[in-house]
Amino acid sequence: MLEKRRIYLPPLSLVGPGVIADLVEEIKALECNKVLIVTDKILNELGVVKNVTDLMDDQADNYVTFDDVQPNPTCANVHNGLAIFEQNKCDYILTIGGGSPQDCGKAIGIFATNGGNIKDYEGIHVSKKKSTPIAAINTTAGTASEVTINYVITDEERKVKMVMVDKNCLVSIAVNDPELMLNKPVPLTAATGMDALTHAVEAYVTAGAFHWSDHMALYAIQLISESLRDAVNDGSNLEARSKMAWAQFIAGQAFSNCGLGFVHSAAHQLDGLYNTPHGVANAVLLPHVERFNLSACPEKFAKIAEAMGVDTSAMTIDEAAEAALDVISQLSKDVGIPSGIKELGAKPEDFELMAKNALADVCTGGNPKEVSFEDAVAIYESAM
Repeated sequence: MLEKRRIYLPPLSLVGPGVIADLVEEIKALECNKVLIVTDKILNELGVVKNVTDLMDDQADNYVTFDDVQPNPTCANVHNGLAIFEQNKCDYILTIGGGSPQDCGKAIGIFATNGGNIKDYEGIHVSKKKSTPIAAINTTAGTASEVTINYVITDEERKVKMVMVDKNCLVSIAVNDPELMLNKPVPLTAATGMDALTHAVEAYVTAGAFHWSDHMALYAIQLISESLRDAVNDGSNLEARSKMAWAQFIAGQAFSNCGLGFVHSAAHQLDGLYNTPHGVANAVLLPHVERFNLSACPEKFAKIAEAMGVDTSAMTIDEAAEAALDVISQLSKDVGIPSGIKELGAKPEDFELMAKNALADVCTGGNPKEVSFEDAVAIYESAM
């Protein structure tokens, strides 16, 4: 308890039904020239962006929209967004969407103040200057990019997802309004929910975990276990959506301050090579990587089983740890996640390249058990 830690959190977080109105008041109070809205075309077409801008109509001349963000945002997306930011003399960024617009907006913010090329910022705390101020409206209960010091951009030339861990990208205002998450497509709800579970599980077992992150991660695991099926089965269930909004928000704070592990490293390769939805890649790989990790901290996996509703009172630690993998796999199956990476287009001939790149991924350092090249290839093989 006497350890020294550095905790990164947004200066202001707004969480709960209807908080979007509070954000608009915050933005109106800003003395900014022009706001760049970063989002994607689907959210724009569905009217989600309009739900926000309607509240800003008396400031219609004070914002411009960039909606060309791809599901796995690319270097080109970032450079194009920055061009619009500079052409319109913007000095504030408003991100609307899931992890892709959030990550792209954070990258634009860092790029705007630091210059160079977005590829220059891969790694840990590389930038020198704080990002352009950002207000981040999250519309999916998954990535938690709105509260973390992480963002991920795809290098389309190398087909590699670059992980940036950077205290300077932390947003000024994070918003999680579950009313904006209602009636999202079932596959999206399932994938983002399992992404949040992966964040919580990896944060709990990572080498960098500590007492604060442990409590946050376990509570997030409990909330997801209680609510994800309901959110998937009934998209208009505000209580389930609210629990998922809190769960991903809490899990994001945990992993942003203690790290992740090899699930993310391995998933990033599927994302970069095959353009796999990130949450789906995480969900498919989660039980396989954690089976590999089981021997490193079985007592923690036993606690995960308890948090997910398993009665472990008559089990040994090892039995309870195995039960955690079973209940994670069952939840994934219940919400319709594919059973293996073969269904995601993975090819065995790519495994060696994927293993090599995964071992170089910044998340690998947080894994509770050292991963060799042979281990990485075997994990991909087991996940087929």
